[in-house]
Parts: sequence; structure tokens; C-alpha cells
Amino acid sequence: MSYQVLARKWRPRNFSEMVGQEHVLKALINALDQNRLHHAFLFTGTRGVGKTTIARILAKSVNCETGISSQPCGTCSACREIDEGRFVDLIEVDAASRTKVEDTRDLLENVQYAPTRGRFKVYLIDEVHMLSNASFNALLKTLEEPPPHVKFLLATTDPQKLPATILSRCLQFNLKRLPQKSIQGQLERILTQENVAFESGATRLIAKSADGSMRDALSLLDQAIAHCGGQLADRETHAMLGSIDRQYIFAILHAVAAADGAALYSTLQDLETYGPDYQEVLNEINGALHRIALAQIIDASLDDITDDSVHIKGLAAQLSPEDVQLFYQIGVMGRRDLNLAPDQHSGLEMTLLRMLAFRPAANTTTTTNPAPPPSASVPVRGNAAPPTAASATTAPAAERAAVERPAAQRPGAHREQPFDWQATVDALPVTGLTLQLALNCRYQRHDDKTMQLELDPQHAQLHNEKLRLRLQDAISSYLGSSYRVDISMGAASGVDTPAARVHQAQQQQQMEAERDVTENSNIRALQETFGASIDRESIKPV
Repeated sequence: MSYQVLARKWRPRNFSEMVGQEHVLKALINALDQNRLHHAFLFTGTRGVGKTTIARILAKSVNCETGISSQPCGTCSACREIDEGRFVDLIEVDAASRTKVEDTRDLLENVQYAPTRGRFKVYLIDEVHMLSNASFNALLKTLEEPPPHVKFLLATTDPQKLPATILSRCLQFNLKRLPQKSIQGQLERILTQENVAFESGATRLIAKSADGSMRDALSLLDQAIAHCGGQLADRETHAMLGSIDRQYIFAILHAVAAADGAALYSTLQDLETYGPDYQEVLNEINGALHRIALAQIIDASLDDITDDSVHIKGLAAQLSPEDVQLFYQIGVMGRRDLNLAPDQHSGLEMTLLRMLAFRPAANTTTTTNPAPPPSASVPVRGNAAPPTAASATTAPAAERAAVERPAAQRPGAHREQPFDWQATVDALPVTGLTLQLALNCRYQRHDDKTMQLELDPQHAQLHNEKLRLRLQDAISSYLGSSYRVDISMGAASGVDTPAARVHQAQQQQQMEAERDVTENSNIRALQETFGASIDRESIKPV
């Protein structure tokens, strides 16, 4: 008997043998058991995740001679013929090779006829997105109102290419990529049943290389068994896949952690003899740094990969979280820039040398008397004037109010010194419409419990209770005492509000800028010599 590849031999024959996709299986099982079957199903997802397999199991479930059930018997003639691909009422179509409208019309000519053997005539159209627009139009009416004895099972890797009219007439199930652990577990169960000796590192590597596809994993498994001579070994599997021995990855990271440039260079020279893919090397380094960062927070990252967990734990203890984050960012940026380097080997070297050259700056700020750096500032918000010293720190509002609020703005101090409403507005932790309300109000007076403000009538739309309460809370938090803020409408526009002051200052700056330009001797010479004119709208103050 000829050899049957593992992907075909171990293809699931019923829903219980499926790996993953529980969200799809639950819906289909309930629909079958309750006999609530739609006439058209669309299965989407990447290659090798079980789209056509689920469709064939569904075809068996509706045509099993024991009755419609989520557990087809697998022994009746209908089940056996579907498994063997020779059931006359299961019409499988590869839409990639039959895209013409004539092919679709020929296919649909027999829809009206009753099934020959089974309970339902099932049309399984694979890669349905490859059909032409004319083919979709020919399929549309039949798909919307098919005869009661017909079921349509559509499968595609690219549902975005399907017309909305087709999507709206199908029950759509999106199959997910399979987790690496699920693929590895299935591979090891198959190897145990096949009596093939294996090492867990090899199955893990194959599961990772499959990138969520069980069919790809089984194809790689077949190839690896042949490459390793009837068994599965780590080193031979690494060589077959062209992947990097992880010992080199951790040797690089240990050298970087120890700031040992000589050891790092020696490891890279040894690695070069294997002619690796340096993009893959950086991906492995970044993946290891990701696991190190997780290990510093939780132990979940140290799953069942025992060979790696020792290195991960050691590096997590040796490196600070700041170093790990910096190295990861350098690695990600180096991966992006690798193709711009003179060659990829030197690009990898420069990326690792950057990890050696840079370290996060130590935090030398004391906690007893913190002081902001000289350049610390708060950006100007809206039309507000430049912030004063009271707003130059990023500390929380309550702490800022207690430490840096001027004496004039502390409770009880307003009688000794005039209240600086401009500085208060600059320091308030508000944005948006609440900030605009504060900017367009004129300060009148306040006592221990109440503050009176007057709103510019040009901004009457800001006078509402919700904004007033937000401003009241912000002022109370900033001044460190509970205040009621009362806002009345002003009699004149643009008088003595922070926004008006800023507008006046901007106008003054604009006038000075225009005067500097018009009085410039060089510009006057250009006007006199060439008849040049000044575009005043283009003049902006610096």
C-alpha cells in the first residue's frame, strides 16, 4: 500500500477530532442537533486551519444514513464515500480554476434536481473569492433562494473580495489561526500514535514555523521525519528549517547583558559560519526579550519550554526592566533598518553594538525636595498665554496646588495680594470647552467659599451648567478648598479676560512684525528697484 501523507491520514473525520475552532464548532453542533440549518455557510480563514475539513464533516452530518446529527456514524456508505471523496451528491468545486460565468451556470443547471443518494445535495466551493463578478451574479439568485434539498458550503482565504450581496446571504464563520501550543500538542499525539521518537524542542519549532496552520505543521512534520531518518531530533530539525540554534541567541543576550563586547563579537563570528538569515536572528532576539520582559512581571512566559526557561530566568534577574525595554526597542528599529545597512551582517552587528552603547539614564532626583529640570514646561493650551512657574510642573493637581501655588492663590491670601486669574487659568487641569470657558471669563472677586466670574457675551454658548461644574471642580482642586463658582454674563465683549489679553498680545506682535518688515532697508530697496510689494498676510511674528 502506498504511503499516505500525515496531513491526509490525520485529517479529522468528525467534529470531536478537530483541534481548536471551538467558537465555530459550538454553533454548528447546536444547529445540527436542533435541526436549525441554514442553506449557505461561509468559512473564512488562513490556509490550513480547517475550512474545507469542517465543510466535509458538515456534509457528512446532514447526509449520514442514521439521520442529521453532529456525530455522523462514519461507517455508513454515505459517510465512507464522503471520506473517500466519491460521494455523488457532494460536488466540490475549485473556484480558482473555474472562474468563468459559463462554469458557474453549468454547475447551477443541476441544482433543481433532487439528490441521487443523500438527503441533501451539497455544493462545496473552495476559494470562492476567485469567481468573476459575472459568476457571482449568476450564483446570487440561487444562493438566496435555493431548493430545499441543496446546501452551499463556501470557503475562502480572502472574504474582503466577496460582494456584500453574497456575504449577506451566508452564515459566516471566521476560523482563527491555531495557537502554537495546540499545534505542538497535536503533533506529539500523532507522533506517539505513529510510534515515531521525537524531542519536544523539534515539535515546538515545527509548530512555530507553521504559523497557525495545522496542515503546514503536518507537512513540515512529514519532511522533518524524512530528514531525520525516521525520528524527530532538535538539531536536524533546526538544520532542515534553516532556523537559528537558540543557544546562539541566548549567548548574544548574555554578552549584551554583561556588556562583554569580545564575547558578543566571538558569538557573531561563530554564527556567521552557518550563513543565517539575519532578519530571523533579530526576530529571535526580540522574541527572547519579550519573554524576558514578561518573566520580570509574571511567570506565565516561562511555559513548558524548559530548555529556554533557565536562560530567561537568568537574564530577567540580570537585566533591569528599563534595559530590556530599551534593547527591545533597539532590536525592533534595527529589524526595520536592516535592509538599509551595507550588508545584513553589519546591520545586525550595529544593532547589537547600540545595545552595548546605550543605557537608560539613572534617576538621580531625590524624593525629599523634588525640583523640575530647568527646561520643564507645559505647552500653551488654546489661546492661553505662556504658563507661569505655577504651571511648569507635571505633578498632579493636588500636589501642585499644595507645593507650587503662589501665596496669592492660597485660601485666605486673596486679601493680602491681588488674585492672579491668568496664572490660575494657565495651571488648571482642564481642556476643551471647559478651558475655553475659563479663558473667556473675567475674574471679579472671591471669598472663602464663592468665586464670581463674568463671561464674555461673545461666548455665551459656553454658559451651561455642565461646563460650570467642571470648572468649579478644577478651581477647587487647584486652590485646595471647596469653592462655588458663579458665572454671570458680562456687559461688554473682550474686556480683561485671559483670551482677550492673549489676542491683544498677538495683535501687538503682528503689528511689530509688520513694522519690522516694512521698515527694513533691504526690503525698501527691493520695492524701489523692482517695484516689489509686500504680502502682509504672509507676515507672521517669530
